[in-house]
Amino acid sequence: MPEHADRTAGEGTGKPPGPQPDGPSDAELAALDAHWRAANYLAAGQIYLLSNPLLTVPLEPEHIKPRLLGHWGTSPGLNLIHTHLNRVIKARDLDAVCVWGPGHGGPAVLANSWLDGSYSEAYPDVSRDADGMERLFRQFSFPGGVPSHVAPETPGSLHEGGELGYSLAHAYGAALDNPGLLVACVVGDGEAETGPLAASWHSNKFLDPVHDGAVLPVLHLNGYKIANPAVLARLPEGELDKLLRGYGHEPIHVTGDEPMEVHRALARAMDRALDHIALAQQLAREEGVTDRPRWPVIVLRTPKGWTGPREVDGVPVEGTWRSHQVPLAGVRDNSEHLRQLEAWLRSYRPEELFDRDGRPRPEVLAHVPEGARRLGANPHANGGLLTRSLPVPPLEHYAVPADKHGAALHEPTRVLGGLLAQIMADTAGSRNFRVVGPDETASNRLDALYSVTGNAWQAAQLPTDEHLARDGRVMEVLSEHLCQGWLEGYTLTGRHGLFSCYEAFVHVVDSMVNQHIKWLRTARTLPWRRPVPSLNYLLTSHVWRQDHNGFSHQDPGFVDHVLNKSPEVVRVYLPPDANTLLCVADHVLRSRDYVNVVVAGKQPCFDWLGLDAARAHCARGAGVWEWAGTETGDRPPDAVLACAGDVPTQEVLAAADLLRHELPQLALRVVNVVDMTRLLPKEEHPHGMPDTEYDALFTTDKPVIFAYHGYPWLIHRLAYRRAGHAHLHVRGYKEAGTTTTPFDMVVRNDLDRYRLVMDVIDRVPGLGVRAASVRQAMADARTRHHAWIREHGVDMPEVAEWSWRG
Repeated sequence: MPEHADRTAGEGTGKPPGPQPDGPSDAELAALDAHWRAANYLAAGQIYLLSNPLLTVPLEPEHIKPRLLGHWGTSPGLNLIHTHLNRVIKARDLDAVCVWGPGHGGPAVLANSWLDGSYSEAYPDVSRDADGMERLFRQFSFPGGVPSHVAPETPGSLHEGGELGYSLAHAYGAALDNPGLLVACVVGDGEAETGPLAASWHSNKFLDPVHDGAVLPVLHLNGYKIANPAVLARLPEGELDKLLRGYGHEPIHVTGDEPMEVHRALARAMDRALDHIALAQQLAREEGVTDRPRWPVIVLRTPKGWTGPREVDGVPVEGTWRSHQVPLAGVRDNSEHLRQLEAWLRSYRPEELFDRDGRPRPEVLAHVPEGARRLGANPHANGGLLTRSLPVPPLEHYAVPADKHGAALHEPTRVLGGLLAQIMADTAGSRNFRVVGPDETASNRLDALYSVTGNAWQAAQLPTDEHLARDGRVMEVLSEHLCQGWLEGYTLTGRHGLFSCYEAFVHVVDSMVNQHIKWLRTARTLPWRRPVPSLNYLLTSHVWRQDHNGFSHQDPGFVDHVLNKSPEVVRVYLPPDANTLLCVADHVLRSRDYVNVVVAGKQPCFDWLGLDAARAHCARGAGVWEWAGTETGDRPPDAVLACAGDVPTQEVLAAADLLRHELPQLALRVVNVVDMTRLLPKEEHPHGMPDTEYDALFTTDKPVIFAYHGYPWLIHRLAYRRAGHAHLHVRGYKEAGTTTTPFDMVVRNDLDRYRLVMDVIDRVPGLGVRAASVRQAMADARTRHHAWIREHGVDMPEVAEWSWRG
């Protein structure tokens, strides 16, 4: 490795306050090194040791785990950073958390939380002594134990380390509206190659130095991924420096492989970075400076697998990709590997670090903070401890009148926008609510928010700009990854929010929501983790009203994706009108520990239910709309028309309207589903219906024609175990999209009212012969539709001007 370099930030920010310190004394450096060695010993021990944690007897094969799992390569660097964060937190009395980006850094973060005592507080059986050390080692990557990456089980963690690329976005989300918080973020050189992480460097253009906390990225370059060099690690230092400066950061470089020199350089770098942050916040908060700060970033270059075996079986390991996972893989069967492992572990001099009972010696803990200042115990990393209820105002102030079913139209998301604006106003003091989205807030009819707040923006502003504000709490950026990451970090630290997105493009974050759902599911099993506000999606500009943008904008499959996930966590709602959307929003914004997906249109939609009826319907999740059907109490229905989603609901009611006038003798039931998980069996989802309830609603032997917002096979999958499944016939989106008229979209996918009437006629036994002329009229209407739109470019008047006759 080259000699270490250490540069300070300063351009455009002035000098840090006070004299420049020379850094820690030799005695302080020795204590830092002792802590680092102890963390390295504990990290290596977790990978290898089943027993004999303090090496009180010579190492034998039976002391080694039968399966060696885990990742050593990143651990020494993470331990180094944790050690030095401890020092500055304690010295400056900082309120700080850290997001650990490198994927499998679990051994390091677990080791440090055990050292600071927070692990034993969360898990009393893993005590801070020899017995607890043995349990710590044994449980790591072991059946019934803990995973190899930073996870919900790890005290102090607010970031799922299973998938790379999201750490920096999470860090910024945690810092938003937390003015007293420092969020350190370790960015691995492997994850730095991902698209989400590359976009995340731009988050500094949205961070308000007055109302938000600070993010200190530490770009850790150890040179390699699993088997290949890392791109940023191979850039010449000058080129990398220019890249980071171009992102708006002031880089501070620390490079080396001699421990004491690196300790000294990193301590100085941390001090300079924190002085720089303190000055930027002081200038903004006390002197009113509005220039965008150039926030510091520490670039730390140390060897991969540092302090581990330099060479194994004649090939180099330390400083190469070979140290990524388990540097010595054959220790149970290879005596030379066993000898090397023992020499490696003893090189940390554990007898100097732990007393005879296995407790860390005082010098190891000299720089470790106490209480809630410890990284493993900070309440921001267990956000439910800090969560305050969101002040959702009474819905009566925003509900639209619906004295008659379908007598008026409103844009549901515009109605919702009024509610969100009031919540934004009512949280002006607490600043614990944000709305994020990819440049679509106004497009999605939520622009009432701009009467209360603006779009967060720290970059330059022009006279032609609108709705930009340095302290804004709407966040728009054309990166769904950043929207998701910011909101995850925000909710995991105890605040509330909503992610508004075009339905087709929310798929960009499919894998991110996977990780968040897994986090929430695991966190629910940990009694020390407190429930956090739910992550709420509003999917609008949906498939049925993307007729103008065309096929590329038509994809309702996010619901399918989410409903495959942990039933304890996921909820999906398809409100059919403005008042049901208000009721659903009221519920999801108050909820905890869920991922809620709400699909609602922004185009004018009929008002089917008044507020009281909407509340009752949403509470049921699915129910009969007696006013829309023609069944009477003395006979069961001949058929069921079911619907889920605003456009399918309109088509079902139009079909019911046609049937009641064309075939008045037919007993028809109309069922609307708001909560999609109600279709699942009770055994499969907490909201699922028992068979008796499902059978009473949908019948067991009558044809059910189900008009669904998304892909029709989802309904079959949800209901395949039900007694009446053989009689279930689903219409939905089947990838028949283009740029066309709104009604032509439903016709192309056989979801239109005429097709639904034909389905009823075809499915009700004996009705086909008696209603042949009606069926023919429906088919003729579809033919007439095709000719009309090609001549006029708009839908037929009987469709465009339709309203519910009742």
